Amino acid sequence: MRHYKLQVFITLLFMGTLVYAQHSDYTLSSEEFQKQLNESYYDAEESPLEPEDLKNFEGLEFFEIDEKYKVKAKFVRTPAEPPFVMKTSTDRLPIYVKYGELYFSLNGKDLKLNVYQSQDLGRDPEYANYLFIPFTDLSNGDLTYDNGRYLDFQIPEGEDITLDFNKAYNPYCAYSGRYSCPVPPKENFLETEILAGVKAYKEH
Repeated sequence: MRHYKLQVFITLLFMGTLVYAQHSDYTLSSEEFQKQLNESYYDAEESPLEPEDLKNFEGLEFFEIDEKYKVKAKFVRTPAEPPFVMKTSTDRLPIYVKYGELYFSLNGKDLKLNVYQSQDLGRDPEYANYLFIPFTDLSNGDLTYDNGRYLDFQIPEGEDITLDFNKAYNPYCAYSGRYSCPVPPKENFLETEILAGVKAYKEH
């Protein structure tokens, strides 16, 4: 499937960058996304799990899909942003550009997320529309992975979009120390609990 091929591409390009980018499959339903994500973790050739963990793997743990976490958001393009180095869990220093901002309301709060574009990945025409949303929230370290989670995104055609947190997934670093994972910028901290998507992986 295309998002699997993209994972391989990114892994080779970034020497272990942990983005489970789904590329054109952003339009998958929450159920389809979670099913395919889970299936990929069972596959020894694609799974980020350590071999010993894979032997006992019984599936990722997700929050129940909740329509509340499919939020209407306003996309604002931010042109002419300078490239910057995004921190990672290792000394790898990938270059990103802030591509835009998403404004939305959730749990009674007005929130914002920055959307980023990888400068390396963006040079490939096949993946030129791929954008990246790393974020942290108040559930981290308890119900979800300490160092935040990711969402994949595509360049929207208009300013009104749906942001589906039921598709939030963990960095590969949540499962193994072999990977180099982008650290969500502090600007992408959400002052609320995002009880949707993948939960913390207890075995790691």
